[in-house]
Amino acid sequence: MIEMISEMLSTPVLVRALIVGILVSLCAALLGVSLVLKRYSMIGDGLSHVGFGALAVATVMNIAPMAVAIPVVIFAAFILLRLSSDGKIKGDAAIALISTGALAIGVMAVSMSSGMNIDINSYLFGSIISVSSEDVVISVVLAAAVIAMFIFFYTKIFAITFDENFAKATGTNANMYNMLIALLTAVTIVVGMRLMGSMLISSLIIFPALCSMRVFKSFRSVTICSAIISVATFIAGMMISYAADTPCGASIVCVNIAVFAVFFVCGAVIQRNRKA
Repeated sequence: MIEMISEMLSTPVLVRALIVGILVSLCAALLGVSLVLKRYSMIGDGLSHVGFGALAVATVMNIAPMAVAIPVVIFAAFILLRLSSDGKIKGDAAIALISTGALAIGVMAVSMSSGMNIDINSYLFGSIISVSSEDVVISVVLAAAVIAMFIFFYTKIFAITFDENFAKATGTNANMYNMLIALLTAVTIVVGMRLMGSMLISSLIIFPALCSMRVFKSFRSVTICSAIISVATFIAGMMISYAADTPCGASIVCVNIAVFAVFFVCGAVIQRNRKA
């Protein structure tokens, strides 16, 4: 075990992947608690499909992928918030509308790129070697922004998560905080999908929050537990991927599934003891 860890830490590509993965997992877990409680958990899946489309188009046009993907995904996140707040299109329908459209555009762009060698699997399911030094810098800034948001605006986030109408009535600018969460979620998705892929990145948002909610009831406890679970499952998944030579993203998701099963059983036992 120690020898394997030292081998991983001696490889620059794996070190970059670990740094980015840990920071993105932390951000996804913190943001995921609010998204899941607001029944907006599938926004990660929708934005990841938008990110895939943007990355594919940027690659075909020989433009820096991150420079295109980040603003496009942020714009898509704001559009989703606008459509849902207007009430003309429900949240799940808006996500399906935008995500499927963006995914189709990305696939079409790749299929029409004659003479170009584009590995679509690395976009869909992630690739460790695609993580760059630029991703490390972005993930550090992102993690700092997310942690700062939760430290300084914890009560505001708590209020808009559980009762947005009451928060607005008390003078809280709920729209601003929703946009801030959407912006940070969009950047988290774009950076994380380089490692996890567009098909699997939403698992970092959903699984840790659902695991924590099975055992803990307070918002603070769920948030802290989600962060710990997310980082721990990522590290475990990376180690399994390295040892068994399996896809990184799929290994991390499988670890999350196993952890969710454990928390599901623990939650059932705790509820039974409370009723007894």
